[in-house]
Amino acid sequence: MIWCLHGAVGQAADWSPLTQALAAKGQTCRAVDLWRFLECEGISLRKWAAVFNAEVAAAGEEENILLGYSMGGRLALHALLDNPSLWNKSLIISAHPGLQDERAKLERMADDAEWAGKALTTDWNTFLQSWDQQGVLQGREPQKPDPRSKLINRRRAIARSFMEWTLGKQDDLRSPLTKLDTPLLWLTGERDRKFTQLAQELIPSLPRARHLALPEVGHRVPWEAPNELLEQLNEFL
Repeated sequence: MIWCLHGAVGQAADWSPLTQALAAKGQTCRAVDLWRFLECEGISLRKWAAVFNAEVAAAGEEENILLGYSMGGRLALHALLDNPSLWNKSLIISAHPGLQDERAKLERMADDAEWAGKALTTDWNTFLQSWDQQGVLQGREPQKPDPRSKLINRRRAIARSFMEWTLGKQDDLRSPLTKLDTPLLWLTGERDRKFTQLAQELIPSLPRARHLALPEVGHRVPWEAPNELLEQLNEFL
């Protein structure tokens, strides 16, 4: 089973083209709705990992492969560290291993608190436009009609994600990841210089990890390079 974790302001349906392509090759996938974990109250990154891993273990699959993009990639790292023996392989896309500077963490928490407020109170389409205008997310035109318009019904959970799963509250995972024995493929877009550099600095210290930067691609790898992602995932599996 391939468990797919979407990014911030995303949804499980984002993975539909990939999961359909994998299904055609006999691979079973489950795209996880991350917002359901935040519907009633907040949950920390570490607690989420324990709850999610318990669900995966209860499913009783013979093999579990974890795929996470951006925020989902950070969540995937926490799940891997919470119970490494549960996971056979993992593919991480455009994820951050954690801030190292305390001031940077405080600044990130403040920024994400602003995003939480916007998610709750701003006109939803205006919020989506503001989100897409961030420099790191440039490179892909949103679909029309935008499938994220339906997420207005999940705006409280999305706002909670900015407060609970902010990079500012995430521990620096660099040292714990060096002890991880799970085979790991880390993908970034070559034009996404920040996240590519983070991966290049991290991967040499991980025992069973490989990094690949896809050419002419930015942060949103699954949508900017779906065919390349499918090819790399099939090869990795």
